[in-house]
Amino acid sequence: MSKRSARPAALSIIACSVLLACAHAAAAPDVGDDGGVETLTTVPLEELMQLRVVTAASRFAQPISDAPSSATVLTAADIRAFGWRTLADALATLPGLYVSNDRNYAYLGARGFLRPGDYNSRFLLLVDGVRVNDTVYDQALIGTEGLLDMDMVKRIEFVPGPGSAVYGSNALFGIINVITRDGSGLAGVQGAVGAGTQGERRARTSYGWHGQNGADVLVSAGTMTRTGRDLYFSEFDTPDTNGGVARRMDWDRAQNFLVKASFGGVTLSASHVARTKGIPTASFGAAFGAPDRTRDTQTSLGLTWNAQVAPGLALAAQLQSGQADYEGTGWYALDDGPARLNVDGAHARWYDAGVSATFTNLPRQKIVLGAEFGTDAHRDQYNYDPQTFAQWLDDHHSSSRRALFAEDEIRLPAGFLVNAGVRLDDHTGPDARRFSPRLAIVYRATSVDTVKLIAGSAFRTPNAYEMYYALPGANDGQLPNPDLQPERIRTHELVFEHTLGTDGHATLSLFRYAVDDLIGQQIDEATSMLVFRNMDRADARGLEAALDRSFGAVRLRASYSWQLARGTGGVPMVASPRHLAKADLTVPLGWRGSRLGAELLCSAKRLGDTGNAGGYCTTNLTLSALRLAPRTELSVSAYNAAGKRYADIGGPAFVQPTLAREGRTLSAKLDWRF
Repeated sequence: MSKRSARPAALSIIACSVLLACAHAAAAPDVGDDGGVETLTTVPLEELMQLRVVTAASRFAQPISDAPSSATVLTAADIRAFGWRTLADALATLPGLYVSNDRNYAYLGARGFLRPGDYNSRFLLLVDGVRVNDTVYDQALIGTEGLLDMDMVKRIEFVPGPGSAVYGSNALFGIINVITRDGSGLAGVQGAVGAGTQGERRARTSYGWHGQNGADVLVSAGTMTRTGRDLYFSEFDTPDTNGGVARRMDWDRAQNFLVKASFGGVTLSASHVARTKGIPTASFGAAFGAPDRTRDTQTSLGLTWNAQVAPGLALAAQLQSGQADYEGTGWYALDDGPARLNVDGAHARWYDAGVSATFTNLPRQKIVLGAEFGTDAHRDQYNYDPQTFAQWLDDHHSSSRRALFAEDEIRLPAGFLVNAGVRLDDHTGPDARRFSPRLAIVYRATSVDTVKLIAGSAFRTPNAYEMYYALPGANDGQLPNPDLQPERIRTHELVFEHTLGTDGHATLSLFRYAVDDLIGQQIDEATSMLVFRNMDRADARGLEAALDRSFGAVRLRASYSWQLARGTGGVPMVASPRHLAKADLTVPLGWRGSRLGAELLCSAKRLGDTGNAGGYCTTNLTLSALRLAPRTELSVSAYNAAGKRYADIGGPAFVQPTLAREGRTLSAKLDWRF
């Protein structure tokens, strides 16, 4: 993809905004000057109340105080206030979570667990309640490769802990449920253009409509391009490799769209992303300075139906189809000749269906019963050299899964509530049958104090990459391992929640995790080739303290986490910080409706296999909701505003023991509404 190809995309987005605006202006009544973009001060009371309601924990809406987890909810107002550009930016601010980046993908860690290069396969990512992890790598896309433009996100729910009792595989460390906006929230045409350092350019146009009969339509499309900056890597500092400087190699381009329509309890949605990224790090043994790149595309189609068919009985059904494609091109040096071009790729296609019934007509009980069926039609992987037409890998597999689940919420006397869930999963390819229970006892000690005792288990089946990926080579090849067994986790957690009047709450969580059959990559002694094996047992314990409090129009959200994660033999886990501290503050400035959002993100040092990454504190500042003209708002952000130098653990795919994170970057965005 040439550098110029992103410019017509941006212009087309702006052109669409103008055309939609003209059409809407001709059909819609005039909107007053106050009809600007929604800010924290204009959030409806209903949305503010939803801050303390979660749906992903039990498959039905419930107060967070009743949920079998210490769940957290972020809203569209938070996204605007802090200028979050990716899902990773938002998740990095939550208690116990931390994000690393290898200049290709963003990786999420939780409560001391982050295995570099695992593609977030131990988190379950949902969009509007629909699973979007792919079926080759089980990857949850949370960076610029993610499905959604953050401007189209209404809520983000994070439910820490095991979720297999509700959702099955992948929900080891948490469930991320991203809820998209509705047409009623836009009520017309909206657009945005943005620019920033490192040649960053963004554009988006969106249209929303809500009819008096309840019909709702949302259409949105966006584009992003970034040229990046030159990067220095001391490990490649030789005259033959340009002194270790990767010039114009860290570029990034992405386009996405979202279509969503609903009527009478039926919702049809479609989302798509295409992201191409330059790779400056010479990962996986590639030649340094070569024009390597990866391209990821993902498409999700969903059809859901929800209806209250009788007093005390609600039914839901869901159909979903997904497709994900990955292709990486890289140049690899040869001892006896020029570098060779290699193409590595994967193609995934899957189909899912589910039905559930929620019963609320029993005294003091709410029961959910359901079944799910899925087939992974394509779990294909390939690798070849296009110059010599040498095919190194051409692997095709499929799999299927089915499950039954039940959830029961029972309200008992004396302020007690019991939430019990169980799920039976049956997988083929690999063959695995897993029984996943979860039990939570919730005690409302006073009108403002709640205590939760939570125990559960979860699992993750090995993915196609771990089982079937194979390449020849005595020193850089890889062996398949179709005999891998599912990872298993057992957890116990004690949660204290305290409500601070009508404008705040505090939470303290004590947890312990035990993971068995943890899948990791090692060198096979007989062949000196890489292979995935069930090689580790891990244990983590710790505490999380969080505060969310409003002081009039000022809001403070802060957290501290202490976590101790150890692997087999008591060895500290790689890329696992002992301490995390975070604070988010929003303050009204009283000038043209503007607000200041300030973030502080701190992490202790992290250990690596070949080097350590030091601790750090970074600050992000965002001036938002600055109304320069009617129906327009300007936001300006400084990420890593102090220019702190810090790095993440590189992982086994890199020569570099650590990879530097971004320095100070600036960004500005103009939103408008017609």
